[in-house]
Amino acid sequence: MESLYLLVPLSVFIVILAAWVFFGAADSGQFDDLDGPGMRILLDDEELPAVSETPQTSLRNDNE
Repeated sequence: MESLYLLVPLSVFIVILAAWVFFGAADSGQFDDLDGPGMRILLDDEELPAVSETPQTSLRNDNE
């Protein structure tokens, strides 16, 4: 029974601390956009250069 005198206030303190940390992070914008960075990496920002239809010659050194 005496252990409850320690455990109940300790658990209330931990709950208050967890709520304070959560609401502090929510107020600072920590959870504003969770999906944006994950989706942004999937989108192509730059267009690929056009592929030429003529075959390229081999890159060899004619000085040899």
